Amino acid sequence: MAKKEAKAKKENNKNKKSFFKDFKAELKKVNWPTPKQLLNNTTAVVTIVIITAVIVFVLDVVFETLNKHGIEKIKEVIVTENTTMENTTPENQENETDTEETTEGENTEVSNEENNTENKEE
Repeated sequence: MAKKEAKAKKENNKNKKSFFKDFKAELKKVNWPTPKQLLNNTTAVVTIVIITAVIVFVLDVVFETLNKHGIEKIKEVIVTENTTMENTTPENQENETDTEETTEGENTEVSNEENNTENKEE
């Protein structure tokens, strides 16, 4: 059994050595960019990222502004609808007509009293 274990270790070492040899051979086959190509590609990527960031920022500001003003307008509409709904309920309509009648009645009473005092003086 010791012989089998020693044989397995040798094969394992061969596999490791061959892996690193193959790895080194593959890296030699890679077409590495020149420093000028690397600079051009890096510049292109950074430029595209900056342009995309600016576009996203502008859209964010525009949508935030629209959302803010849109929500305020909706709140105004809801508030005006609620106030008109409160004013147009049947109970409020009856109360409004009662107050108008009493106001007119009070005015006529005051004018009648004025007429009576004027008649007495004459």
